[in-house]
Amino acid sequence: MNLFDTTLRDGGNVVGHGFNAELTVSIVKGLLAAGIQDIETGNCKGFGAYTLHGATKACSDEEYLDILQPYLPHGRIGMFLMASDGAKAPVEMAAERGLHFLRVGANAGDGAGAVAAIERVKKAGLVCRYSLMKAYVSTPDALAAEAKLLADAGVDKITIMDSAGTMFPRDVTDYVNALKATVSIPVGFHGHSNLGLSQANALAAVAAGADEIDCGLLGMARSAGNCATELAAATLQKEGYLPEVDLYKLLDYLEGELIPAMKPYGYHVAVDPTDLILGLAGCHSSFLPLFQKVAEEEKISARKLIMKVSAINRKNPDETLMRQVAAGMK
Repeated sequence: MNLFDTTLRDGGNVVGHGFNAELTVSIVKGLLAAGIQDIETGNCKGFGAYTLHGATKACSDEEYLDILQPYLPHGRIGMFLMASDGAKAPVEMAAERGLHFLRVGANAGDGAGAVAAIERVKKAGLVCRYSLMKAYVSTPDALAAEAKLLADAGVDKITIMDSAGTMFPRDVTDYVNALKATVSIPVGFHGHSNLGLSQANALAAVAAGADEIDCGLLGMARSAGNCATELAAATLQKEGYLPEVDLYKLLDYLEGELIPAMKPYGYHVAVDPTDLILGLAGCHSSFLPLFQKVAEEEKISARKLIMKVSAINRKNPDETLMRQVAAGMK
């Protein structure tokens, strides 16, 4: 089970059509350093959209490919491709420049019309992912039948997309169960937060057997946003998944680099790294000032101190306990 980070594609909606070169490099480096290797990048409207649809509030595809070159060997990095653009977008260039995948996308029920794009992506030698957009317009059984058609056409990984953020956990369970019973390729889930359920839906998807969860740093994505990468990493690690992800390194990156970088765009962070750790540890926020004081004086990570002390005493941790734990951390 792994995370598929879509910050640099879906999250691009919060700044225009895509992130600038500086933020693109920052986000790729931050994700890779934290052990997240599956990364979707580029124009939020897809590969080729810069020229085909005038989606120019972003770097061009060629510019993104240049920016990504140093990082392509270190992850599984690719871009999104609308099925309707499959015949015109420079798919062969994507392969020649070293992308790992293109993710073909079309609305649920339109899979038959996406076969040509899938075949072109596969012919170019790329991994072909596929997004069943607006999955909720089909029943679970109908979506599973469509997934079978797409898998037979050559799709390597397929994602159920709750594009409007309308699903409840029970819906997600039904869709994932249906697809897992029908196809042998990995099945992912992509949720939005319009009902505040993206995180719960991600957990439900994994419990039902999903192989992958789409997510975005700080929840960045179109509309109400995606399941936040850091929240998915934290909660799924608590469930025993994602041992390869360094949560502390990810949170340090967010607090030290990405959150400050997003302030000029007026982006609001729903759950900041400190609040996330308090929830993960089961630590009441009234203890935070004392934790921060001890961590600063002992020159250790406040986040790690909160987690370790809370594992011993979540009810009323005192300074003596904090100092004892801090001494053992040095």
